Amino acid sequence: MLVARALRPTTRRLRALSYLASIDQGTSSSRVILYDAETLEPVASHQVELQSATSTPEPGWSQMDPAAILKSVDQAAAGALDKANASAKDVVGVGITNQRESTVCWDSRSGDALYDCILWHDARTRDVSQSVQDKLGGIDALRGVTGLPISTYFSGVKLKWLLDEVPSIRNALEQGSLRFGTVDTWLMHHLTGNHITDFTNASRTLMMDLASGEWDAGCIDALGLPPSMMPRLPEIRGCAETLGVIDKGPLQGCAITGVLGDQMAATVGQRCFAVGDAKITYGTGAFLLTNAGDSPVPSKHGLLSTALYDFGGKKTYALEGAVACCAVGLNWFRDSLGMVATAPELSDLASSVESTEGAYFVSAFSGLLAPRWRDDARAALVGLTLAHDRRHVARAVLEGVALQCNDVIAAMAEDTANEAATLYVDGGVAQSDVLLQMQADCAGIEVARPSDVETTALGAAVAAGLGSGVFGSLEAVPIDTGGTTRFAPSISSEARAAKLESWRAAVEATYGWADRV
Repeated sequence: MLVARALRPTTRRLRALSYLASIDQGTSSSRVILYDAETLEPVASHQVELQSATSTPEPGWSQMDPAAILKSVDQAAAGALDKANASAKDVVGVGITNQRESTVCWDSRSGDALYDCILWHDARTRDVSQSVQDKLGGIDALRGVTGLPISTYFSGVKLKWLLDEVPSIRNALEQGSLRFGTVDTWLMHHLTGNHITDFTNASRTLMMDLASGEWDAGCIDALGLPPSMMPRLPEIRGCAETLGVIDKGPLQGCAITGVLGDQMAATVGQRCFAVGDAKITYGTGAFLLTNAGDSPVPSKHGLLSTALYDFGGKKTYALEGAVACCAVGLNWFRDSLGMVATAPELSDLASSVESTEGAYFVSAFSGLLAPRWRDDARAALVGLTLAHDRRHVARAVLEGVALQCNDVIAAMAEDTANEAATLYVDGGVAQSDVLLQMQADCAGIEVARPSDVETTALGAAVAAGLGSGVFGSLEAVPIDTGGTTRFAPSISSEARAAKLESWRAAVEATYGWADRV
């Protein structure tokens, strides 16, 4: 399905516009947004849904057709240019932002993918992850180098599974034609012919030394990957520089001047340039990042030490906590249970009652990520009585997102020894007022939503503007002049403490269920 919308009415302009184009390739869709290169205001957008390209061949598996990803990006670019009545000649820089840990392997000779793209939340690699943990002495054996725990979440574990299970990938490695990458690298290969990635996406593979920003041979060996894999990895580059020129499709002739993994892009789009600035993106999953400054900050509370951006050779780092299921859980309630027809209806249903009356929903469909890292957990709805109806369940589904995010917020406060005064939020699910009020109540801090919640695409445009020279520095990046909606806590500290205690019990009830199937 193609979805297109003009973000600004077509009017007679007093100046000729030049554009920064943002390619936002996500788990459920691809879209291209054109921004006014002077003001960073969105001008036109075109989105292509990818649900039909995604499959779940076995429980816990989730994969996508890589060819469909490429086609959708071209369609989105053509649609956005058409809506703006523009051509590639009007684009001064292109930024890419992508679903991060999702993994593709292809043959360099044909350019064809050798297997579907394994998506970031896929859980098929649980046995591989556990085997590596057992061999190395625990989940945190590679944290000192990569900043990451050993988990199904990260690309290196997915690559190990692909080499073990897919003969064509092993054969391509033996013949020297195998190429590996996250989705940014897959797009770069087909758009420009270059085999590169950026600092942020490389930091999510379990194979990069976080401090140096280089591939680490010791980590590659620790994952059980052969030494011959090292030359098959993409070159790691900065996030804002000329990375290649597009040689085909609607954006032919345009330079790609920025690349950021999606959550880093959202953080940049929120202008979190100062140490301590924090945001949550509510999308397919939910992701909290805080700017940690110019050196990696180790976590003692289950968070990730990760790259934030590399602009002009200056590396900046973040602490991150990820919740695997946000929109995933809401879509399950809508599509699998059929209790509502649209996502906004879910919010309306949840707001029609004042509480869940003791019901809690833990959306651990493929395990729990930060701060618990329990691959063995599975989703659960607990505390039901005959007095509950779909309104309470809808509220529990939304509140479960806020409560899982609050676990990450609390861990972040422990690691940084400070609490954010304001939590900035974005993403499609952030349109829900009732969710954001729940978030403010659970965390006990103010939540602020910008007028434009599509900050992931905006962050890629910022990177493209820096890389193309449109912006000479971070200080030159235009600020958001739109209105901000704020949500203040509305419950007592006693009520908050009681809710969090019940939530912990609900979460612990999900442990071990993957082993019972």
